[in-house]
Amino acid sequence: MRVPIRHIVDNLLWSSTGTVWAVFRVTAVSYRYAPARARAELVSRLTSMVRQLDGAPRWYGLAARIDAGEVVSRMVKDVDLVRHPGWEETAQAWFAWLAGDEMFRRTHWLAVPLKAPTRQAAWAGQLAATWTELADLLGMAPVPVTEQEVTAYRQQARHLAASLSSGPGLRPARPAEIVWMCRHAICRGLEEPLLMEAERSPTGGGRIIGGALRSPSYLVLGQVRLTEGGLPAAGFGGPSDVEDRTSARGRSARGLGHGDGGGTSLIARRWLEVESEAGTSYQAQLVVAEQPATAVASAADVLAQLEMTPFPVDYVIDLLVVPSEKAKISVRRKKRELVDQADQYGAETSGLPDSIYNAAGDLGEESNRLEQTTSEVEVQSVTALTVWGTTPGEAEQRARTLAGAFTGLNYQIVRPVGSQETLFSLALPGSPSSPRLREFRQHELSGDWALRGAGTSVELGDEGGALAGFSADSGTSLPVLIDLAGAPGRNRSASLGVVGELGSGKSIVQKTLAISVVDRGGQAIVIDRTPLREWASFARAATSGRAQIVDAATATVSIDPLRLFPAADGARWAISYLTLQLGVGAMSPAGALLSHAVHHVAASKAPSMRAVLDYLAALAGEDQGSRRAQEAAQLADMLAIVAEDRFGQMVFDPSLPPLRWQDLTGDMVVFTTAGLLLPSKEALTDPKLLAQRRWRR
Repeated sequence: MRVPIRHIVDNLLWSSTGTVWAVFRVTAVSYRYAPARARAELVSRLTSMVRQLDGAPRWYGLAARIDAGEVVSRMVKDVDLVRHPGWEETAQAWFAWLAGDEMFRRTHWLAVPLKAPTRQAAWAGQLAATWTELADLLGMAPVPVTEQEVTAYRQQARHLAASLSSGPGLRPARPAEIVWMCRHAICRGLEEPLLMEAERSPTGGGRIIGGALRSPSYLVLGQVRLTEGGLPAAGFGGPSDVEDRTSARGRSARGLGHGDGGGTSLIARRWLEVESEAGTSYQAQLVVAEQPATAVASAADVLAQLEMTPFPVDYVIDLLVVPSEKAKISVRRKKRELVDQADQYGAETSGLPDSIYNAAGDLGEESNRLEQTTSEVEVQSVTALTVWGTTPGEAEQRARTLAGAFTGLNYQIVRPVGSQETLFSLALPGSPSSPRLREFRQHELSGDWALRGAGTSVELGDEGGALAGFSADSGTSLPVLIDLAGAPGRNRSASLGVVGELGSGKSIVQKTLAISVVDRGGQAIVIDRTPLREWASFARAATSGRAQIVDAATATVSIDPLRLFPAADGARWAISYLTLQLGVGAMSPAGALLSHAVHHVAASKAPSMRAVLDYLAALAGEDQGSRRAQEAAQLADMLAIVAEDRFGQMVFDPSLPPLRWQDLTGDMVVFTTAGLLLPSKEALTDPKLLAQRRWRR
C-alpha cells in the first residue's frame, strides 16, 4: 500500500501528491438529547462552515475503538488509589466485565487542502511529489520542506481556523492523531491503537532542523497488503475447511459465486482484505449512489442515525465546494438540457413524464436559493461508508444490514466492484480523490448538506468518573461515566434527575452514584426523607463507620439560621422560614412585625430564633390594648407551638450547639427528616403563599 504522507508538522500534512492539508479535530455535539433550538444552531454552524470552505475538503466520521483498559483508566483518573483501595477493586471488577466488548466512540475530523502560497511553491510541490515516487522505489528519503514554506502554510492554517470559528468547535489535530487515522483504517476490527494514546502522544511529527523540516519515516504504515475480494485462508460460511474447499471448487467449475462470497467471482466477494502485522481485516466499502432530493428535517440526519447500528461504521465525505456563481452557471446549463429533453418528448401522446416536472421544480428551487444570497455554495459530495469484521462473512452481513437500513430511508447504497481499494484510500489523510468516484457525487446546497447529521454524537456523561451504565441509544456498548464531584471544576452543573416507574430502581441508582463519590475520595451530604431512614442505614453499611447521621427527630445540633450565618444573611433566611412556617404574608402587618423582630434580634449580641420568640412576647406585654401587641401575642403563641414540637427543637433550642460545616467530617453525612411533611399541593397553589415566594425571590 502506498503511504500518502511525506511530512507532518503540527496539524499540517504534506501528501505524496504535493498537496498540503490542514487537519482539524471537530468537537462533536450530543445531538439526540439536544433541544430543537440546539439542533437548529448546529445545522446553522455547519452551514456557515461549509460556506467558508473552498476546494475539495474531506470530512471524516471515524468510530474509535474503546478498550476496557481505557474506560478503567478514565475511572481511576485523579483518584488516590492508596487511600481509596475500594475504588481500585471496583475498577478491576468493571475491567473484567468490559473485557472483550466491542465499544467505540464517534470522532469527527476535517481535512482541508491548502493553496500554495506562490506559483513557484506550487511547481516545487509537484516536483517534490514526482521525486517522492521515484525515491520510494530507490529507498531514498523524500524531498525536505524548507522552513519558509512551513511558516507560510502555518500562517495559512491559522487564518483558515479563524475563518471557520463560526462553525462547530475545531482544534488543530496532533501529529500522532493524524497517524492514528491511518492506523485505524488499516486495523479496523483488530487490536488497533487507541485514540486516547494518540491524544497524549508527542510523537509522529517532524521538526525544523537546519532550516528544513525533518520528519520520521511513515513507510511503516505502508507495510500492508490490499486484496479486493481475496479468498480467506479459512472457509467462508461453511462448517469446515474441507467443505469450503469442495464447495469453492464446485462453484469455480460453474463460474458462479451464488452471492455467498465463497466462489471465484469478484462480484460475490465485494470486500477488501487488509493484511498487516496486526492481522487480517475484512472491510466492506459502500458508497451513496442516490439520495432523496427532499427529506423531512427530522429524518434527514442519516449520518447521526449511524450510531443506532449494532456495529461500528466509519464514513468519509469527499467534498467539492462550488461557489455561487459557478453553481448558477451549472443550474442554467441543466435547465437548457431539461428543455431539450422536454422537446424530445413533444411527440409523445402521453405527455411529459413526471420526472421532468420534478427535476424542473428542484432546479427552480435551487436557482431561487442561489439568488437569495451570494454566500450560498453548492456541495458536491461522495459519501463512503465502511463496515468490517474478523471474517468475510461478518463483513458481508454487516454491509447488507447497513444497506438495508439506508434503503428504508430512500437511499441507494452500493458496493462497487473494483473500487473497494479506491474507497478505502479515502480514509487515509492526504490521499487524492479518484476520478472513478465522480459518478457517485451528490449535488445539494450547503444547508441541505448540513442536515445530514455530520458532527453529531450520542455520547453522554463525563470524561472520567464512575461508570453509571451504558447508553441505550448506541447500537454497541457505549459506557457512560459520571463525575458529580468534579462538575463545578468543569463549569458544569452537577444537577441530576433520576426518572423511572415505581420499583424501577431509582433509589438504587442514586445510592450507587452517591457511594461512588465517596469511594473516589469525595463527600456525600444527603437529606433522607424516607420513613424507614434507608439512606442512614445505607450510609452506615457502605462507609464502615465513616458515616455521620443528623436526625431531625432527636435534635443534637442547632440549625438556627441566626446562629449559623452572619446577621444580614441569617435575618433573610429566618424571615423566609418564619413567614412560610406561620403562614403570614410577607407584606402584611404581621409579616412586618415579624421582620422587625428578626432584625432587632439579629443585631443583638446573642441572636437566636428563641430570642425572636422572647422579643415578641415582650412586645405583647408592653401595651396589651394596642393592635401591635395583639399581633405580637398571636405570633408569639404560634411560634411557641412550633418551638415545643420535637422537630422545632433544632431551630428554637438555644442550648444545642450550632451546626458547623467544619464539623461534618463523615464521608457520608445524612440528615434524616422522617416525620417532616412537605407542603401539600393545595398549599403550594395557594395565591397568598405564591405571592410570598415571589416576593422572597
